[in-house]
Amino acid sequence: MGLIPAFTETSVEAIVPTVSRVRNTFNTQKTKPIEFRLVQLRKLYWALTDNEAAIVEACKQDLNKSVYETYISEIDWCRNDALFVCKNLEKWAKDESAPDIPLMNRLVKPKIRKDPLGCVLIISTYNFPVQLAIGPLIGAIAAGCTAVLKPSENAPSVAMVLEKVVAALDPDCYGCVQGGISQSTALLDQKWDKIFYTGSSGVGKIIAKKAAETLTPVTLELGGRNPAIVTRNADIRLAARRLLWGKFFNAGQVCISQNYTLIDHEVLPGFLKELEVAMKEFYPNGAKASPDYGRIINSRQWKRLKDMIDNSKGKILIGGTMDEAEKFLEPTVIQVDDITDSLIMDESFGPIMPILPVNDLDQAIRIANEVDPTPLGAYPFGSKAETDKVLLNIRSGGASVNDAWFHGCMPTLAFGGVGSSGQGSYRGKASFDAFTHRRSVTTTPGWMESLINVRYPPYEGKLAQFQKMTNVKPNFDRDGKVKFSLVSFLLTLGARSTLGGLARYALVLLATIGIQQYLERRSKL
Repeated sequence: MGLIPAFTETSVEAIVPTVSRVRNTFNTQKTKPIEFRLVQLRKLYWALTDNEAAIVEACKQDLNKSVYETYISEIDWCRNDALFVCKNLEKWAKDESAPDIPLMNRLVKPKIRKDPLGCVLIISTYNFPVQLAIGPLIGAIAAGCTAVLKPSENAPSVAMVLEKVVAALDPDCYGCVQGGISQSTALLDQKWDKIFYTGSSGVGKIIAKKAAETLTPVTLELGGRNPAIVTRNADIRLAARRLLWGKFFNAGQVCISQNYTLIDHEVLPGFLKELEVAMKEFYPNGAKASPDYGRIINSRQWKRLKDMIDNSKGKILIGGTMDEAEKFLEPTVIQVDDITDSLIMDESFGPIMPILPVNDLDQAIRIANEVDPTPLGAYPFGSKAETDKVLLNIRSGGASVNDAWFHGCMPTLAFGGVGSSGQGSYRGKASFDAFTHRRSVTTTPGWMESLINVRYPPYEGKLAQFQKMTNVKPNFDRDGKVKFSLVSFLLTLGARSTLGGLARYALVLLATIGIQQYLERRSKL
């Protein structure tokens, strides 16, 4: 307890000076040199390391999170992320040659610069309170932005440790604001160059609406009613183990985990048996006595989950034990019979696993699209043909085939929602891109004046010349069918561009030389 100070809100009056400080610093160009960004990322790494004992204790206090889960999903995740970005930042930040530029336009040397967006706001949430705060901050630092972090007040112990971590960085460039609705409102009243929010859809709508007033771009990492679909051809044992882990990790407080499971009625009995086997294996002395099972973040969320179970018409098959004093809710499997059940239509964000039997895969797909057409994740279990069918017919922010949110376990794989589950993505290079403006730049030399004279008035007699320089002829007819041109095929060997054709000819040439040398050596034997 001595490692972590009591939660203290930032005064609302201090917010404007904090924002002004980091914005003014950005305008000095201080954060743009790559070496400056790397130094800040290295300091962030060591700040996480120096405070790891406090982070472990804070996660225990706020979520009863196990040491194992704290390291793999919070501390080590963020440290590895920082190191990965440090290793690749110079490469990512370099100017790029612009692709698909016609020959004449290459004379102006078009390129893409990677400019930082500016002064950004990061608002994080409580379920992975370190990862979901530090991950976006790593991206902002790497891109050359200045930033203000607003940790979740619902994880107060972690929030205070994060304040100490941020304090290890340049104080003129990065700040931390603590508090609830008043502080968040004051922060949103400021002008930002980007807002990055992780949390509920309801608050996400408020932030998006506020950002729209000043045309501020946003990244919204929200939740969703994510379906898992288990077909009659699935490996039932693996499906049960993997979905059980995915749903009860972090006591079910995982926005990307399956919200409900649609399972072919023929394999339901075997699936339930395998769930019971896995439950006993994962928690041999029961979840309540397990050092590996967490607790619900606060009493309000615990009561919300209890009400969801009480209001459901489903039947509890496994679990169901609750203890409000400890904010404990046992991993609970409930069979429901209607998609209008509260456990299907509402996001639980807790250790509740509703199961709805279906007749076939087509019915499962129809139900999933009716419940939520754009969930954050989708988890099909079955044959390749079946899982491919799910991916074709169900949209989602991401998907893990024959697993529970494995795609969300990869720090270097872009992560984000679609539609109502969010917009924008981050992690790995995507974190850098999230806070970067890709700025197109051309440089026109003076000697080109005679070549571009065609653009100046008067225009009389110049249209045909301009069209001759710029217009492209279609390679398809009025029915949309591609025309076959023998000359074009011979010039490009079927490639779609001149450069592609040259590359193919080069490969043919190299192959010819190689074969010739091989035949010559063989003839000498």
